[in-house]
Amino acid sequence: MPRKPVAREAVLDAFESLLIEEGERAATVDAVARLAGVSKGGLLYHFPNKEAMVSVLLERLDRLLGEDLGRMAAAPEGAAAYFIKSSVWADTPMDRVFVAATRLAEVAHEETLQRIAAAQAGWLELLAADVGPGMAKAVLYMGDGLYFNAMLARGPGGPLPQVGGDVASLLAAVERLRG
Repeated sequence: MPRKPVAREAVLDAFESLLIEEGERAATVDAVARLAGVSKGGLLYHFPNKEAMVSVLLERLDRLLGEDLGRMAAAPEGAAAYFIKSSVWADTPMDRVFVAATRLAEVAHEETLQRIAAAQAGWLELLAADVGPGMAKAVLYMGDGLYFNAMLARGPGGPLPQVGGDVASLLAAVERLRG
């Protein structure tokens, strides 16, 4: 009898959480099984090894990034304003998978580095169409800085930082770029 997909998602969520909270080295098969509340055999039924978990995590990343790029392209306020507004750590599925992927990138996981580079290229393409190629990287760096500073200020399990003033300042800067 096939296993419920819920167990597979629980394992993937546990892997993602361990990457975020403790890093790639701590995200062992045993630790993931323990956190997911499944046996090691149960984990191995869904994922024969750690690289299989990475592969499915990257599929999740691609899916959520694709959805985000679609929203960014359709944003009535423009891609740059959307990017700035969405560059705040809100503990969303997109936030979590992206940070988990960055933890894999920290150890130079080649496939993850390629996926993150593709995400940046997609963002830059939409930003360039909105504010021009010369300013697209500046907006990307504004959003990245806002995102990572908010994430770091939060700390593990802490409250979300208040960054409304920073977002407003950056949105005003984007409007000046257009002006």
